Amino acid sequence: MELSLNCLRCKANMEQGFLLDRGHSGKYSGEWVPGAAQQSDWNPETVKEPQETKKIVAYRCTACGYLEFYAKRR
Repeated sequence: MELSLNCLRCKANMEQGFLLDRGHSGKYSGEWVPGAAQQSDWNPETVKEPQETKKIVAYRCTACGYLEFYAKRR
């Protein structure tokens, strides 16, 4: 379900989009994870696989570019 939102800053219309994550194995939409990132035991540049995630929905103001992010319910 798409929300109809107005920008909190300039009151113009917001358009729905998403964050693109360009990982080594493909392209994914971004996800929200509760809590702080836990560093991987085998690679200090990566994080441990999370137990819970929610897809991120992003809204962008068509006038000023302000962004708002929401974690979708699953």
